[in-house]
This record gives sequence, structure tokens and C-alpha cells, in this order.
Amino acid sequence: MDIALAVFPRLTALDILGPYQVLTRLPDANVFFVSATRDEVRDDVGLVSFPVARTYDEVSSADVVVIPGGTITRRMAKHGDPIVPWIAAIDTTTRYTTSVCTGSLLLGAAGLLSGLEATSHWAALEPLEDFGARPTLQRVVEQGKIITAAGVSSGIDMALLLAARLAGDDVAQGIQLTIEYDPQPPFDAGSPAKAPAHVVEAVRASIGRRVAAMATPS
Repeated sequence: MDIALAVFPRLTALDILGPYQVLTRLPDANVFFVSATRDEVRDDVGLVSFPVARTYDEVSSADVVVIPGGTITRRMAKHGDPIVPWIAAIDTTTRYTTSVCTGSLLLGAAGLLSGLEATSHWAALEPLEDFGARPTLQRVVEQGKIITAAGVSSGIDMALLLAARLAGDDVAQGIQLTIEYDPQPPFDAGSPAKAPAHVVEAVRASIGRRVAAMATPS
């Protein structure tokens, strides 16, 4: 079973590493990173690098595709990054095409979300409407073979659901136990509905500044 994890410069590392930790534990899974080139890919902080096994041109089919997010994805979706036509093409071969965080914007740009419910990071739900999607604050949204997850940490939830679909509930629960995924955060501030209003506004402003800084291609 071939599982392609897409990576690109300035992605959010946990978006792809969360699913990686889950999906590499599936029986008979061949998990690999794929990107536009074989050059080193670093995350949005610049401290994590990903070994690229194959390029988009070298991967024409896969059982599962996972598309991560990051502030950069808004620009990628708008300006026709090479990942967009690759997603559109490879989706015709997949059992499941999935995204984490703002990776759903890339699914939308590839024409995969028209008429479907979809989620993303809470601060990036509105742009999904531009691609004909119906945005929702659900943490994981399953629409046939298309599965979208909300922000960053929700990629683990999405991957566990995907593991259950691919290998059964017992395997998925075994993986959850193996990675001891039993969240007990110190604060109940993981969504805009729960976090204090001043924290929500501060985070929204910070994200807005980063999006604005990346709005124009370099």
C-alpha cells in the first residue's frame, strides 16, 4: 500500500509528522515523502528537514495521499504551485485523498472540494468557499474518499480514522495506544469557541501578518 506524504518549503511540520507517526505503523504500508524536486525541504521554522524520496513527476499513483498545510498554502493555491495539478491527477488513482490544516486549500485549488463539506485551520475556513466547498468547524470531515482535517494536531485524528478505514478499528486503536495518543492539554483553548477572546484576536492578527507577508510570490 503506497502512501504519499507531500512536502514543500515552509509547511507546518506537525501537519505531516502527525500522520507519518500513525500511517508508518500500518501493516504493509510503503510511506514516502514526495515534492516538486529532490531538494531538501524545510518547515516553516527552518529547523525540520524532510528527505524527499520521489518527485511529483515520479509518482503517478498512490493508495493514499496526505497534503499538509502552512501559511504558504494560500499563496500556493492562488498562484498555481506544481502541487495543484499533481493532486488533481493523482486523486484519480487514490483510495483516499486527505489534507491537514490549510492543505485543504490545495485540494480545493485542485478542484476536489466543490460541493463538499471540508475543514481547515479555523482561521482559513472562509477561503474554502472560493473553491466551492462548504466550510465546517468539525475536526475531521469525511466525504467519501476525501478526508480533511482541521488545524495541525488534528492530522493525528485524521490519520487514526484513515487507519481504521484501511486496516480496521483494532489496528487503529493499537496504533493509538502505541503512540500513547491520550490528549490531556493544560488549557481548554484549542478552538476559537473555547479560547479567551483576547487570545483568539491575538492569534488571528499574528496569522494575518504572516499571510500578508507571503501574499506576493518572491
